[in-house]
Amino acid sequence: MEGTEHRPSGIRRLLAVLAVSATLMAGLAAPASAAAERHHRPWFTSWAQSQQRLSDTVLRNQSVRMVTHLSQGGRALRVRIQNTFGTTPLTVDAATVARSDNGPALVGRAHDVTFDGRRAVVVPAGGEVWSDPVRLVTEAQDDVAVSMFVAGEARPGEHVSAFRRNYLTPAGAGDHTSDPSGAAYTRTVESTYLVSAVDVADPRLRGTLVAYGSSVVDGTGSTNCGPGCTELGTNRRWTDELARRITAELPRHGRFTVANAGIGGTTSSAECSSTPDDVDGLDAVSRLERDVLALHGVTGVLYYYGTNDLAHDCTAEQIVDSYRDVFARLHREGIDVYVTPITPRPGYTDQQNVHRHGVGGFVRHGGDCTGTCDGVLDFDQVLMDPVRPNSIYPPYDTGDGIHANIAGQQAIADYVSLPMITG
Repeated sequence: MEGTEHRPSGIRRLLAVLAVSATLMAGLAAPASAAAERHHRPWFTSWAQSQQRLSDTVLRNQSVRMVTHLSQGGRALRVRIQNTFGTTPLTVDAATVARSDNGPALVGRAHDVTFDGRRAVVVPAGGEVWSDPVRLVTEAQDDVAVSMFVAGEARPGEHVSAFRRNYLTPAGAGDHTSDPSGAAYTRTVESTYLVSAVDVADPRLRGTLVAYGSSVVDGTGSTNCGPGCTELGTNRRWTDELARRITAELPRHGRFTVANAGIGGTTSSAECSSTPDDVDGLDAVSRLERDVLALHGVTGVLYYYGTNDLAHDCTAEQIVDSYRDVFARLHREGIDVYVTPITPRPGYTDQQNVHRHGVGGFVRHGGDCTGTCDGVLDFDQVLMDPVRPNSIYPPYDTGDGIHANIAGQQAIADYVSLPMITG
């Protein structure tokens, strides 16, 4: 492991982004070819949901409309379509983007999405494609509908927990990607199909912060507003609240996008992977390239992993070894890493808590993961019950003893030091 003094600097990465942005300010105001925009615009990933399996749904001559929630806006956008777990090529025959009313209807007209100038695209098995730029002006916290039509038959890749409703037409309904109304989209799902990231182009942005972890990052609990109360589709994850803070508290030329790369049930260490037998490679080390490094403008990672490792009897040493591996790879790319100690869970055994506090000691030592990370986000201190420190503070608990409700999500977001993660 390289020492801190030998790592590529996140500051140098930021300066490089800013230098590119400054030279392109005039170009952003003028029309340009799709190829020129793809190679020269400063792109930042403004929304993400990592694929984690193939859906049980089979698409047959039908359209899907997935609603994405942007952390920051821009002058243009582009989308990533993935076929990560597919064993055969997947054809998307048409796609559009438009601002959304947070439901199936569009706000304004639909804009065609192309791929190397073509409306249809074939995504290879295990692969991904990024679209050409689409000139659509968006603002922070806008909802953008990504509509896609599959003329043949395909089993789409899926992110299981969208924490909102997304929309499908019936099988055989044909191409409804340009419909301004949502009337054709009669079926709802609470997963996200096909699309896994949305970039925005804005030279005033300074970088992308990627939250990386398991269900506590993915957003489990963020729809829980108390007993008998559910807020579906209101975007109340701590990462969403952090993005709102960035918009409210940072100057227009000093903002960052926030991309969520959480997958429920996953582990930091591959040795303690808890994913199903038919889906592998979802531990933090294995999916790092696809779910973090392949995103754009990344300057920092907020690392919130370990709860499932302990639940599957990983030791502190195994967890810390995986941390070191991930952090070293990020630092080689000039990306800063901010880490939280493992948060409490009342179901842990005494030995599991010994390992939990062992990992916490490694993270907190010197405030910099003993020289391997760039700062500590002590969410353990936010969530723990002061009376029972191995449990979650009751007002923040969903009731399962593991996940934070909406009040807890807000408390986590409020705790984050913006000067630290954006400095």
